[in-house]
Amino acid sequence: MDGVPQRTQNKIATSKKAAYRAFKLFILGVILQGGYIHGRHNLTYGVDLDHIRWLGVLQRIAIGYFLAAMSEIWLVNNISVDSPVSFVKKYFMEWVMAIMISALYISLIFGLYVPNWEFKVQTSNLTFSNGSNEIGFKTVQCGLRGSLGPPCNAVGFVDRVLLGENHLYKNPVYKRTKECSVNSPDYGALPPNAPDWCLAPFDPEGLLSTLMAAVSCFVGLHFGHVLIHCQNHSQRMLSWLLASTVLTASGFLLQLSGMPFSKPLYTVSYMLLTGGVSGFLLLLLYYIVDVIQIKKPLILFQWMGMNALIVYVLAACELFPTLLQGFYWRSPENNLVDATQSLLQIIFQSKRWGTLAFVLVEIIFWCLAACFLHMKGIYLKLQKNISARVMM
Repeated sequence: MDGVPQRTQNKIATSKKAAYRAFKLFILGVILQGGYIHGRHNLTYGVDLDHIRWLGVLQRIAIGYFLAAMSEIWLVNNISVDSPVSFVKKYFMEWVMAIMISALYISLIFGLYVPNWEFKVQTSNLTFSNGSNEIGFKTVQCGLRGSLGPPCNAVGFVDRVLLGENHLYKNPVYKRTKECSVNSPDYGALPPNAPDWCLAPFDPEGLLSTLMAAVSCFVGLHFGHVLIHCQNHSQRMLSWLLASTVLTASGFLLQLSGMPFSKPLYTVSYMLLTGGVSGFLLLLLYYIVDVIQIKKPLILFQWMGMNALIVYVLAACELFPTLLQGFYWRSPENNLVDATQSLLQIIFQSKRWGTLAFVLVEIIFWCLAACFLHMKGIYLKLQKNISARVMM
């Protein structure tokens, strides 16, 4: 019994570290995706705090990491694993937590009443609006439960109530649908008789969808537990194959039951499908790299993974191309980024194929950049301070 207080103190200390790390990641997400940085084609910065976007990809990762970390610290039984039964006993409460989160999501998305709602209409579709372009209000007719469509789902309703309309994403993927864009599946002008909700904000990383996305972290924990406790390749691969099959099949069963695969809503069926497919991909890569020892062709994944945070910040958040666009010839449009993309579109004689080629060039560039950072021993990590850590 003497060791119980010590274990509790260690858990408290570890919990503080995990919470602090999640907090830093959340704040980094607010800075990068909250509207302060305006992205490509806009050489300004700054955000009206009345319109800052509180949630985003990094914030979602922070919340999922925090929930999974707290479960790993406090809900895992302190027993040794020497059989499948003991494995289940050790991590049983974590899966109870994951099931409870999923049940809460399902009960809210199907049981919450969504009333009619109105939103401000702005002349600009820019994500980072300061609210000065208001021209009136639009009303969306709902008054129902259980809708999974764009205008009346509970995910958007919860965000509008708890976060406020001003703090939601202004260019959701719904604006690329046939109902909302003449250039679908790309953004474009509204088609004739477009529904009013095409102009409404919606956050794809909202509260309810983030809650469901956090369950993906519990799926990742399970695959990690298998890696730790299974001692040989065949046991690991068999366990991963079983889990991936169950997850994928369950996702399709839910989809057939009426719950669509929806990333904006992050439905349970979508979570199960992506978890299962990711498991199959892990199984394939594990077999290639660890079992038959073919490593060199996949070294790019290692480089990118060792500096995932800095690559995401500079590339996915468009920080690096935005900085490059700050250097231009006579006019802001004459910059290296836009010139490269335009050149590829001319070469391929297609906007879409040229854009695809530009994206592939970006991927190759960041693979080489990650290689350079790895060779120099530079890795960006969230430690006590958000800074670059140089490994010499």
